[in-house]
Amino acid sequence: MEQSDQIKHQSTRVGVVLLVLSILLVGANLRAPITGLSPLIDNIRSDTGIGNASTGMLTTLPLIAFAVFALVAPRIAKRIGIERTLFAGLFIISLGLILRSFSPVWMLFTGTALAGIGIAMGNVLLPGLIKREFPEKVGMMTGAYAMTMNGMAALASGISIPLSEGLGLGWHGSLAVWVLLALAALIVWIPQLRLRVTPSIAIPERGKGLWSSGLAWKVTGFMGLQSLLYYIMITWLPTILQSQGFSESTSGWLLALTQLCSLPTSFLLPILAGRLAGQRLIVTMIAVCFALSFSGLLTGITWVSVISVLLFGLAGGGVFSLATMFFVLRTNTSQEAAELSGMAQFVGYLLAAVGPTLFGLIHDITSGWTVPLVLLLVVAALLWSVGMGAGKNVSINQRQES
Repeated sequence: MEQSDQIKHQSTRVGVVLLVLSILLVGANLRAPITGLSPLIDNIRSDTGIGNASTGMLTTLPLIAFAVFALVAPRIAKRIGIERTLFAGLFIISLGLILRSFSPVWMLFTGTALAGIGIAMGNVLLPGLIKREFPEKVGMMTGAYAMTMNGMAALASGISIPLSEGLGLGWHGSLAVWVLLALAALIVWIPQLRLRVTPSIAIPERGKGLWSSGLAWKVTGFMGLQSLLYYIMITWLPTILQSQGFSESTSGWLLALTQLCSLPTSFLLPILAGRLAGQRLIVTMIAVCFALSFSGLLTGITWVSVISVLLFGLAGGGVFSLATMFFVLRTNTSQEAAELSGMAQFVGYLLAAVGPTLFGLIHDITSGWTVPLVLLLVVAALLWSVGMGAGKNVSINQRQES
């Protein structure tokens, strides 16, 4: 644990439990506000009168914010500390979720962008915080927050319509529910502000070195390609299934099932990764699951497609957690982990922002799903290739890199 980030509070059981709870609540806010919006898009469009391009921007704005502020967050944390930066992120999420719950279109878009900015801070800084505070339990803590994040994402996508239509809250009320989760995290995080020391701003600059590091680029490639696969499938899987004869309702439930299937692997794989000297075997297992999933969807056979959905969920949960673990395992300090996290997520979410649109364009050009799905197989192979480099048991400054 670095001296500049040394904890000032007493090492009490209550303090540790409170910190763990705080981390889990931050994790709970990193996907739910986004997945809770997607099912309501049609309702929002019909109520506000905005066009298809504008509704598409609603889902793209957070990804752009994730990418841009992935580079900004580590610099802010270097000046004011990780705890204060995460608190600021939670405040921005809360403000954004409040704004987007109102009818004026400009508030809807502004709130969505602000929520994305706040989420970006949590995405980037949590791995570094976990590395600093739980150096002996990195895998377990990474798995716990990733599982919480995925679990809340599944819950949000599943209850948005029931909240809106079943309880009569409308899309405003359904979106407003997630303000409560953000405020809960904000309140629970307050003690961390009092118990921490602001790190010195004299921490050595590492960002430029990372951008010239071959290993850092392999980790970045792994993060980027998994983001590309995830957001393409989250966007297009229901449409692919409907083209194979599944109903709209069944396709939606199968999409939710991918989130549920991600829970065990998102928790267990980081623990396994932390106990292994290298993670190449895990990378291979994930790549094989992706390949089987996309190959199964190519068959168009109903029962094979269902199994393919399950395999994608298992691989999708594990691959994000493993990418997050690489930020910790391939670095030596919490600041370096935050810098690598920022670099990887900048590239990853840029790919995620353009990937679904390009995938849909390829579908339109080829008038089918065969070519797009074959291209996903190619991406899975590339994921395996860069993952084999990222999974080698070395850290960034332990090797001479060209």
